[in-house]
Amino acid sequence: MAFLWLVSCFAFISAAYGCGTPSVAPVVSGYARIVNGEEAVPHSWPWQVSLQDYTGFHFCGGSLISEYWVVTAAHCGVRTNHRVIVGEHDKRSTIEAIQTMKVEKVFTHPEWNPSTINNDITLIKLTTPVDMNIYVSPVCLAASSDVYSPGMTCVTSGWGLTRHNALFTPNKLQQTALPLLSNEECMASWGDNISDVMICAGADGASSCMGDSGGPLVCEKEGAWHLVGIVSWGSSRCSTTTPAVYARVTALRSWVDQILAAN
Repeated sequence: MAFLWLVSCFAFISAAYGCGTPSVAPVVSGYARIVNGEEAVPHSWPWQVSLQDYTGFHFCGGSLISEYWVVTAAHCGVRTNHRVIVGEHDKRSTIEAIQTMKVEKVFTHPEWNPSTINNDITLIKLTTPVDMNIYVSPVCLAASSDVYSPGMTCVTSGWGLTRHNALFTPNKLQQTALPLLSNEECMASWGDNISDVMICAGADGASSCMGDSGGPLVCEKEGAWHLVGIVSWGSSRCSTTTPAVYARVTALRSWVDQILAAN
């Protein structure tokens, strides 16, 4: 019964707000970088969240998948005293209609391995529901059976560093388009560090960087944006010629469904 309720809840949200269909259309110019990045059209990635500590320090990104749930990376180390900011574009702004959400529970994949960085996924359940509006709506989740082919252009976003040695993260949300790579192509850079629960993108003049962790890698499929990857790891210098590595949502979707259905 809980699972059926969950499915109908997702169906309602998708119908009302369109999962993966931003009210504010994104504009992606191509292969500008998050490193020396390109500012996103404000609120054009309405599922993007900022994970912050009690001081307001942004430490990771995340993606809203329903009114109560956010997905991020396990290595972000989210705790119940952290907060989830939705509806934000400019971290410095005092006039944005942001929502500051409290964390009720944190579910980290039981096979998360900090040594191999396998299964780098955490689900955050919020204490109260997010108010969906034209600036805040969920991303669609890639299905277990979906195929996203190497060479496909996808987009990642975040407030991560714009160069590896920068002192501060940018105030305004950045974005970049990245081509997907096959795991075989990715292994040319990372060897057997790459596993089936990872997907790679980039190595084409653009890269995620520190502070983007946990944020989305989204690909457009049948007119809607789907969460295909979660920013996980990569070059310590945020090299734009080395692939960045993301948790592969298609491989982790069944665990997500189990957690949502049980909670």
